Amino acid sequence: MFEGFTLERIDVGEATLRVRYGGSGPAVLLLHGHPRTHATWHKVAPLLAERFTVVCPDLRGYGESSKPPTTPDHRPYSKRAMAGDCLALMRALGHPRFCAAGHDRGTYVAQRLAMDHPGAVSRLCLMEGIPIGEALARCDAKFAASWYHWFFFGQTERPAERLISADPDAWYTATAEHMGQEAYEDYRRAIHDPATVHAMIEDYRAGLGIDREHDDADRAAGRRIGCPLLFLWAAKDDLEDLYGDPLAIWRDWADDVRGRSIDCGHHIAEEAPGELAAHLSDFFA
Repeated sequence: MFEGFTLERIDVGEATLRVRYGGSGPAVLLLHGHPRTHATWHKVAPLLAERFTVVCPDLRGYGESSKPPTTPDHRPYSKRAMAGDCLALMRALGHPRFCAAGHDRGTYVAQRLAMDHPGAVSRLCLMEGIPIGEALARCDAKFAASWYHWFFFGQTERPAERLISADPDAWYTATAEHMGQEAYEDYRRAIHDPATVHAMIEDYRAGLGIDREHDDADRAAGRRIGCPLLFLWAAKDDLEDLYGDPLAIWRDWADDVRGRSIDCGHHIAEEAPGELAAHLSDFFA
């Protein structure tokens, strides 16, 4: 897995990130979602490494990256904090300007990178999500029924961690079929670590509070994503059912938006790696 890539742990200030990087050429940062680790990219990264320097970290709290102590407002697990980690990581590796792609929760981190650090992100690919503030503002009974875990994870009086960690394999039902055996084993180590489960749930708690505040503040101030944005979504997932045309939503947030659906389920990098790598390569080039 990740043949020819370097595996390191890099101190970025508030956290230490486990990261793999390899290839040569312009830098590309790939950010995973919940409950994955950077290993979700193991089929895509080598394809991109033929043209790009590819950097794949575990987000703070996820996988084998460190888990900073949380606070009552969950700020340490805000997307702003995670984006700051990623910026420090890329600078530490010698990439002050780079392309970025995020999937699922990684979409929100990549979005925040482009919003908070526009000089650093030259092109942005987002997958399988709309801005958190937008999603919550549009929340209705259909969304709450389909995405109930946002609210289950978000509450604190009866924490979700206890239920999840009692039987992680019952809660998270991924298999090695699409992931590949090594990536699957990496994912299972993560979901069986109670500290990682807690940190991943903190990500969602931040999403319902401070992350939404950051999105709403951007909208109120008229801030937009200035770099070109490619949005990709899974045709066999529920994004279109919930939101109709997701490109229309992102055009309210960015100046240059293009995109399309891919004929697969939610985990695009695992189910359609060749097609995804081709889209990323064309766009980032």
